[in-house]
Amino acid sequence: MKNRYLNKAIITDLNEKMVFVGGPRQIGKTTFAKDIIGKEINSAYYNWDFREDRENIINSSWNGNAELLILDEIHKYKKWKNLIKGNYDKFNKKYKFLITGSARLDIYRKSGDSLQGRYHYYRMHPFTIAEIENSKNQIEIFTELDFPSTNYFEDLELLFKFGGFPEPFLKASERFTRRWHNEKIERLFLDEIISIEQIRDLGNMKLLSDLLPKKVGSLLSINNLREDLQVSFRAVSNWIAILENFYYAFRIYPYATKKIKSLRKTPKLYLWDWSEIKDDGIRFENMIASHLLKFVHYLYDYYGYKADIHFLRNVDHKEVDFLITIDNKPWFAVEVKLNDTTLSKSLKYFSERIKIPYLYQVVKKPNIDILRDNVRIISADRFLSALI
Repeated sequence: MKNRYLNKAIITDLNEKMVFVGGPRQIGKTTFAKDIIGKEINSAYYNWDFREDRENIINSSWNGNAELLILDEIHKYKKWKNLIKGNYDKFNKKYKFLITGSARLDIYRKSGDSLQGRYHYYRMHPFTIAEIENSKNQIEIFTELDFPSTNYFEDLELLFKFGGFPEPFLKASERFTRRWHNEKIERLFLDEIISIEQIRDLGNMKLLSDLLPKKVGSLLSINNLREDLQVSFRAVSNWIAILENFYYAFRIYPYATKKIKSLRKTPKLYLWDWSEIKDDGIRFENMIASHLLKFVHYLYDYYGYKADIHFLRNVDHKEVDFLITIDNKPWFAVEVKLNDTTLSKSLKYFSERIKIPYLYQVVKKPNIDILRDNVRIISADRFLSALI
């Protein structure tokens, strides 16, 4: 793809500050920085893993003709923050700085504040329908999403089957995707996690990663996982937090308000790569969750809105899959059904109690767009194309 959804935002921000781009392994950060942003701005690319580049970085020996310096994997250098701070303070009138890296970049940048106020940070997400179609959606908070009349069911089917990570999506091969999954997990543990985390029981942590795809979409019980693995509650909690930090999984929490008797603590878990999930219904729910997570992250990273994604569930087990909020104020709710267009009673129940402006029931079935009792029942390809 010649463009990605962050192009305009990052080029705009580079005129003000440094830009950091993080995210999961193999999400396309290097390609994006080098072959997309680097083609729009006269750039010089430096990768810490290459000896010659490493020497140039340490010596602050930069291409004199470049406008943009792209520094990849520089967080592997122990003193990287001070090096970047010094170079930015000295050369920010001449150079723009784009810093890319794995999850470790995100973890390391949070420790200490030597770079505070000097950069903007973006989380890069998998492909989504709006990005594949290069949709230029104008997002206005607390207004109804603007749905196209066009169908994108073919895109939806490809994303559903192969996930949104660039390589398996573009290859569109089941054999390649299976092998890619295996290699991704191995590299996550061997190249990423053990390089900065002291894991005493790596074997059981890997077993946990095998169990999690089967837990997607359900209330996440640490106790049940602890019993399955025969380890401590603390160990499982720590491992899940690590997998979350390394962009393998993410948790969403119930929306808490005095207006409903809701669950307050127990989260649900989803994967960044939904193509790992076998069950069609759960995979579809995860795909919607991932699209919505990308949406709220973009609203936060670029626009600065305190956007978040929750789910709704009360003590009587009434439930709605997702609620998008701004400053903890409900904007729209989404109930996910594989093919069922029967109106969700839970959507109406929660809407009446917490005043949710917009209600969507999203189905995988194509060519559906019905407004019924103030609920928009709509095909997933159209709904997702209105996001980011």
